[in-house]
Amino acid sequence: MSNDTAAHHGELGDAEYAEFMALAAEEGFDTDEVDADLDAASHGPLPVLAVVGRPNVGKSTLVNRIIGRREAVVEDRPGVTRDRVTYEATWNGRRFKLVDTGGWEVDVLGIDAAVAAQAEYGIESADAVLFVVDATIGATDTDEALIKLIRRAGKPTVLCANKVDGPSTEAEAAYLWSLGLGEPYPVSALHGRGSGDLLDAVMDALPEAPPQLFGNGPVGGPRRVALIGRPNVGKSSLLNKVAGEERVVVNELAGTTRDPVDEMIELGGKTWKFVDTAGIRRRVHLTAGADFYASLRTASALEKAEVAVVLIDASETLAEQDTRIISMAVEAGRAVVIAYNKWDRLDEERRYYLEREIEKDLVQVQWAPRVNVSAKTGRHMEKLVPAIETALEGWETRIPTARLNAFLGELVAAHPHPIRGGKQPRILFGTQAGTRPPRFVLFASGFLEAGYRRFVERRLREEFGFEGTPISISVRVREKRRKK
Repeated sequence: MSNDTAAHHGELGDAEYAEFMALAAEEGFDTDEVDADLDAASHGPLPVLAVVGRPNVGKSTLVNRIIGRREAVVEDRPGVTRDRVTYEATWNGRRFKLVDTGGWEVDVLGIDAAVAAQAEYGIESADAVLFVVDATIGATDTDEALIKLIRRAGKPTVLCANKVDGPSTEAEAAYLWSLGLGEPYPVSALHGRGSGDLLDAVMDALPEAPPQLFGNGPVGGPRRVALIGRPNVGKSSLLNKVAGEERVVVNELAGTTRDPVDEMIELGGKTWKFVDTAGIRRRVHLTAGADFYASLRTASALEKAEVAVVLIDASETLAEQDTRIISMAVEAGRAVVIAYNKWDRLDEERRYYLEREIEKDLVQVQWAPRVNVSAKTGRHMEKLVPAIETALEGWETRIPTARLNAFLGELVAAHPHPIRGGKQPRILFGTQAGTRPPRFVLFASGFLEAGYRRFVERRLREEFGFEGTPISISVRVREKRRKK
């Protein structure tokens, strides 16, 4: 398939695309809309904009203003708690990702430290920065500190002077030229004033598409693995064990480097790139914020990885933080392997209870390969590589449209959607528009309930595998107008 084709029809070849669009037209769908749906589902990574600023300058209001242009996409996944700081947005037909660095809880530790860490993560993971200052107050010491961080990172930056509600405040916004970040764009996030000009400037700063960190790089390059898990589950011990030597374990003292340490590791006859998750500097006196920093590190590692190996301490009861970390990996759309560590410490009784906990708490990731390992003794380490390979294979699987529609036809005939309000919605046809992770677009005659969508996902997995990968299914309902 040529790159040209890839650009236009996602992962559908030319003939497949033509056939699919004919089917859509025949069923009474607006072909322009169908095209847009395919495009949305087939995209690779989107450019990332970090919204940075100290507390109470109106970052979240601005984020809501920017993403409010299109209805939020409601993900239906039971048991997924939301620690969302990333949103998708569209402006003038261009799609991008927004990282709201004010979306984390700050009250767990000193406000200055939290602001710095959030900004640091946001800036590190972004292609461009939107720096928000309260024009009515002007630049504070915290703003100056953030500007230093932004300068050091060298990312393109757009300056937003927020809370400019009228001409009187516009003069105050002009003072912000002195910050040396270029033109301050006066905006009222609350009323929407000036947001169009601001977004035009943002589009100029963002690349069309970010460089892809994985996948489409050099063929045969090492695959990227993030080892994630809550603090003290044995990530460093596991890394040392797979590396077969004592590697430098990044110390959590002040000033340890913030650049993630990528380890090239030979395992199962192949070289893998293990992305270290100690990615964010942590000040020594901030032990209160351990969970907060762990979340930032995890998000940072997932950005760079293709597959996440989630390490869980099998000797302890599953914690909410374990399920939250798994949810982060699923939400990031990465392939997932779950490794139960400290297996050497389990007796029969604990094994029994662990199985019950897994059935109850990890029901949303039953598709992820499981390995039981001991980082300390090295037990079952050889099972890690096949599990990672299986997950990556599922992550990259694509079902041809004709085969998918034959499967959907049989599924709908054998298990029709329940009748609701005298109507019976049907799946008319669908296609897999993207991979890594697999993304499906289904076209239906009416709204499909959450339970039925989950049933479709379960059957897709039974039929086609998709082991170790999240699956995204979006449904487009045919508008009321009939076929001409």
